Amino acid sequence: MDRTRQQKIQKFEEFVDGRLKPDLVLAIPKGYPPLSLSDLKKNIENLQKNGVTSLRTMVNIGSEVYLQADVPDTRHIFVDVGLGFHVEFTWSEALEFISVKEARIARQIEECTQLIANIKARIKLVCEGIRELLLLPG
Repeated sequence: MDRTRQQKIQKFEEFVDGRLKPDLVLAIPKGYPPLSLSDLKKNIENLQKNGVTSLRTMVNIGSEVYLQADVPDTRHIFVDVGLGFHVEFTWSEALEFISVKEARIARQIEECTQLIANIKARIKLVCEGIRELLLLPG
């Protein structure tokens, strides 16, 4: 194999290892959005459907330690909106917030999926170029 071809192969391999693979690692999300949004939505819908205005429940106060709590008025709830902030919502406001947040999360997942697919396609294309330079059969 001539020197020019070896240099091209080396540059392609360096591009894949030094640029595309790190980009792929960064594109893959570290965590997934909390599933508590769908649970909260179901709970609010159940409260509305059953007309519950007060309830007795168990609250996790940390380290899986629970206390019994009385909620005298369930028509207003506090929702974690992120960064440690909680906002008081009515049931309808909370459902609207959840819908908007779920749509935003779905958009982010779609964008992330497209980015990952694009990077993987580029890796495959460069690997195909390396294969051709090595004159290997397909």
